Amino acid sequence: MMESPEIKTHGTGYNKGKQGVVVVGNMNVGKTSLFSRICGKATMRINIPGNTVSINTGRIKGTDMDAFDTPGIYSIFSNNEDERASRDILLPHKTDYDIQGIILMADAKHMKRSIAIALQYAEYGLPMLLNINMIDEATSRGIEIDYDKLTEILGIDVCTTIAREGIGVQKVIANLADMRTAKNLTKYPDWIEQFLEIVSKLLKTDDISPRAIGLLLLTGDSGIEEWIESKFGPGMLEQLKDLAEEYRKEEQASCRILFANLYNKKAEQIINTVQKTEPPAKSPFIVRFGDWCTQLSTGVPIAIAALYIVYLFVGSFGATLLVDTINGVIFEGYLIPWTTKLVTPIPSAFIRDMVVDPDFGILPTGVFLALGLVLPVLFCFYIAFGILEDSGYLSRLSILLDKVFQKMGLNGKAVIPLVMGFSCVTMAILTTRMLDTEKEKNIATFLLLLGMPCAPLLAVMFIILGKMPLSASITVFGLIFSQIIIAGIIVNKILPGRRIPLLMEIPPMRLPKPLQILKMSAAKTYFFMKEAVPVFIMASLVVFLFERMGGLAALERAAEPVIHGFMGLPVKSVQVFIKTLIRRESGATEIEHLSSIYDNVQLVVNLLVMTFLTPCMNAIIVLFKERGSRAAIAIMGTVMIYAILTGSMVNYTCRLLGITFS
Repeated sequence: MMESPEIKTHGTGYNKGKQGVVVVGNMNVGKTSLFSRICGKATMRINIPGNTVSINTGRIKGTDMDAFDTPGIYSIFSNNEDERASRDILLPHKTDYDIQGIILMADAKHMKRSIAIALQYAEYGLPMLLNINMIDEATSRGIEIDYDKLTEILGIDVCTTIAREGIGVQKVIANLADMRTAKNLTKYPDWIEQFLEIVSKLLKTDDISPRAIGLLLLTGDSGIEEWIESKFGPGMLEQLKDLAEEYRKEEQASCRILFANLYNKKAEQIINTVQKTEPPAKSPFIVRFGDWCTQLSTGVPIAIAALYIVYLFVGSFGATLLVDTINGVIFEGYLIPWTTKLVTPIPSAFIRDMVVDPDFGILPTGVFLALGLVLPVLFCFYIAFGILEDSGYLSRLSILLDKVFQKMGLNGKAVIPLVMGFSCVTMAILTTRMLDTEKEKNIATFLLLLGMPCAPLLAVMFIILGKMPLSASITVFGLIFSQIIIAGIIVNKILPGRRIPLLMEIPPMRLPKPLQILKMSAAKTYFFMKEAVPVFIMASLVVFLFERMGGLAALERAAEPVIHGFMGLPVKSVQVFIKTLIRRESGATEIEHLSSIYDNVQLVVNLLVMTFLTPCMNAIIVLFKERGSRAAIAIMGTVMIYAILTGSMVNYTCRLLGITFS
């Protein structure tokens, strides 16, 4: 656990003992992703007095300080309610907190607008930390930022993150102890400077910078007017309002427009100094290829080819060849025998099994599973995803397929996690991080768990169905694909929330940069494994203890009436589903081994139920980690009930109509 930073009070003169920082920034820059990472799930919603907008607050991990997740803001002088909340929270007495500073989130792809916001918040005189998010997406667009020079210009520390992956988040928390006040870099006309000087003389306060008060007064901000009235009385407020009205006559245009022009002009000067953008490719073929990717007639074949190549790389190479090689050579060849030999002297068989039992031990099913299965597949996915993004193809693919996913409450970006489900459901659940809202993430996760047969199961399905008539394959895959669409439409109507329209910048097509992709893929994989390995170890320990207490045997006995009586499957199918729950490849191997005791209808039912049933243990672990316990339990419960009902309906329908698939 990291040491609590010592928070330096900025001298507001108003400290109630509860300290907080405010996360601010433009819309869609990753504020909520960072807030979730630094605070976890133990958050609550509060209302800002005088405003109907509620915002989330939570304790920052490892500190005694809270953070506030504010709505996206275009300007501190905007007049809509969301943006008023983002500036009113900085006013003293608006909450029970003494606001100690500002975390300003910036989008690395659109730095100009974020710097313009930073220049505005600098006028508050509060300590500030600039966090530049989505640096991977900026790199894929050929954008390079000189962070040291930006720190020097603004006078504050600059951090970089990929917030949705957790990369760089700990550095943000560590830097909260040393936040500094940003330089006031904006040069205003003389009449504004005169007005600000008068305000500073009239309002003797350390609660908030008089410059910020003066600027907000010139735009007629109601929040600052209420604060002045409560602090200095109605007489002072009227005097300042009259003074502001008199000075505003110097400028024919709106002060809001004037300020926007000043901040944007200064932000552009700063960006021109600290940022370089690689020019787009001049190759006529690459430009034409980019156009083909978005046209229906050429884009669909290109999409099929691209997704097939990704599947081959991640599914065949990563999830099969690479995983089998690592497990066969490193783990089965060296580590498993070595660890088994190492624990042999331990007198307790229970302890030995807890560590090295091949089915339930902490090392084989926790550490080795994470490092031997999840790590190589995830690394391969990040490489494939990086190539799609760095080349500019991913945005074109999302646009091409957006209409297909709209009915299911998703947008075009959902194509990646859904396709990846055919390689590894665990990894596919992780990729739902790229989606924008909780509703979209929950829908995509539900569809992944409901009907995506992963690579090991697919391989066995092809082997078994290849020995049966074509009608069996049509039935199995027809039901799988049709229910995905139907379930998506139904869940979209049931779940609250809204689908975010696909608003995506289309970068120019270019050749990917392999070194940058490898470095970013390695960083993302490392940060995930750092979080995931302890979770895998804990889950393995729980499953081991559950099995030793007779839990799995009891579960097998309890499930037998449903599996044999309700779905008409052989009694030994219980073993298949239990092994599927532990590892899908284990369940797939088991059904292939027992296929001689099934008739063809039972094989079809079993393959469907294995596809729809709760996935393997590592996918369940990731499900709880990514979606939270409440959503995970709801998704798992729905999927399991659906799997049983579907298996039973197919069984009874085939028996009733005399369908044998013979």
